[in-house]
Amino acid sequence: MSLTFNTKTYNPDGYQQNAVGYIGALKTVTIKDDLALKRVQPKATPVFSGVGRTEAKLTRTLTLTGAVTPTGDAIVDINVSVPVGFAAADVDALLNDMGAFLSSASFKTHVKAQQITF
Repeated sequence: MSLTFNTKTYNPDGYQQNAVGYIGALKTVTIKDDLALKRVQPKATPVFSGVGRTEAKLTRTLTLTGAVTPTGDAIVDINVSVPVGFAAADVDALLNDMGAFLSSASFKTHVKAQQITF
């Protein structure tokens, strides 16, 4: 199944147990436009129901200026861990808040300036 967001479509390219790799329209032999989705199943113990873990990783090759090399890879890697028994509405709120933060001017400045501001 293809994934589409921000008018970009990523098509499945590889399957492994608990992982799927996707490629985007910009993908070539030398340019990366890759998305990977992974999961780790919860491991329960006698005293804890466990947590489920998911990962989404976007890798894209960028053209560079003023650098030693003409291109470089930018990577956004998001890891989510939720306890077994979570309410869907709680996860929706968590992801909506994080999505808003990722899109905010504060986070964009944090990434572009490579600084932590107090």
